[in-house]
Amino acid sequence: MKIRGIIGGYFGYILLKKFGRHAMAPDYQDATSYEGLSKLEVLFGKDVWQEIRDKAVIDYGCGHGKEAIEIALRGARKVIGTDTWAQALVKANENARKAGVTDICEFTDLAKRQQNLEDPLAADVIFSLDAFEHYNNPKWILQHMRSLLKEGGRVRICFGPLWLHPYGGHLFSIFPWSHLLFTERAQIRWRSDFKTDGATQFHEVDGGLNQMTIHQFRTLVDDSDFTVEEFAPVPIRKLRWMHFPFTREFTTSVVRCTLVTK
Repeated sequence: MKIRGIIGGYFGYILLKKFGRHAMAPDYQDATSYEGLSKLEVLFGKDVWQEIRDKAVIDYGCGHGKEAIEIALRGARKVIGTDTWAQALVKANENARKAGVTDICEFTDLAKRQQNLEDPLAADVIFSLDAFEHYNNPKWILQHMRSLLKEGGRVRICFGPLWLHPYGGHLFSIFPWSHLLFTERAQIRWRSDFKTDGATQFHEVDGGLNQMTIHQFRTLVDDSDFTVEEFAPVPIRKLRWMHFPFTREFTTSVVRCTLVTK
């Protein structure tokens, strides 16, 4: 489901400049709701540590390696973090050295690593956090994950906000659902006033935005080489009272799911 904005042109651009001044700050949206907490434990429960004990684990979209390092410290046998952002991998390896887990934890571009190994990596568990709303080709990502997983392995995914969430436009959501109200062209024009990456569409911005919805993600999973063990659209706390199957696209905070090999 693609909802195209109705406010565009110069008028839309001027309105975005007026109402989106706060979004131009360098630290906009940098705050985290997991400060001082274990993100993996909050999302998947305390049993997650038993699940990874003595296992080979991949953190797919590892960023600076915080979760991968925690997995290593919690008893995994081998942890590999992968990310498409080379600078993130450099920082993650530095963080692993500081944490003293370089013998367990490795951060690398898995697509390149797999090409250079006669014995491809086979993980017991793959984690993917806050990533599926960003991938330009999420269908390929699921295929790649399956190629990295042992038979009987599991993928634990949690991501959001999705596109129809009140703030699903990330930086573009200057107020609830504004990213659905303004045209893509007007929003990209406004963004170009303070971002210099040359993006001309949502999927080209830093990190990418693929406009993923619950329906689209569920269709991707159903067409993949995985079977759904758990699929939970988690409601926005303040909108829990109106979270129903026909409203959940607009009232879901994150999607949390567990996939197993067919």
